[in-house]
Amino acid sequence: MQLDDLYRRVIMDHYKNPRNRGTFGDEAVTVNLNNPTCGDRISLQLLIEDNKIIDAKYTGEGCSISMSSASMMTEAVKGRTYEEALDIATRFSALMKGEDVQFDEYEEIEALSGVNKFPARIKCATLAWNALRKGIGEDSTTN
Repeated sequence: MQLDDLYRRVIMDHYKNPRNRGTFGDEAVTVNLNNPTCGDRISLQLLIEDNKIIDAKYTGEGCSISMSSASMMTEAVKGRTYEEALDIATRFSALMKGEDVQFDEYEEIEALSGVNKFPARIKCATLAWNALRKGIGEDSTTN
């Protein structure tokens, strides 16, 4: 199996079997973002305690890339401190710019590396990550 086929399968698995899809009650930090270019939208909810992301869930509608990215992101940041989550988000941004980045702790994220070949789709992949940054008070939404 070629690497592109493997990556495509990982993306489709997260799209068809999303992780952490759903909502929490009012106690969660909620961030709603959309991508007006293509219509993707996400509502990210974070349960936060002592600058640590205890749990994360999302709802939304969009293409397989945006929804898979949201699923992967929520998996990667659960149980992480703000600093750790921002480090993962920064590395994800670098991945979207075509840089060689490793995600040893959650390597499925690397399945989205091919998105950088399609500039119009980068905003799809980064939507959930931008919501994460906003949710933890880091408003940098660079793609």
